[in-house]
Amino acid sequence: MIRDFSSPQQVLQLSSKVLALGALLLVVGVYGAYFYSGPAPIGALVSLHTLVILGPTLLKVGYVMRLLAQRRLYAEQGSAACVMA
Repeated sequence: MIRDFSSPQQVLQLSSKVLALGALLLVVGVYGAYFYSGPAPIGALVSLHTLVILGPTLLKVGYVMRLLAQRRLYAEQGSAACVMA
């Protein structure tokens, strides 16, 4: 797993997946916790409210991963790396 983080291109791809997952969890959590009007057990409501916290957390982690990967690409390849990312 450590070698996956040694390549900035792989970190950039992973950060895109983490960002997408975070956005999906946030949307599902907000819809289920605040807009869904049907009956739901308390455990499901707690889980949906938890997604409202986990979604933005993954968004932040994915964004920092993207910034670090772009910085490493810039250091290795020069200014053209930012255009590719």
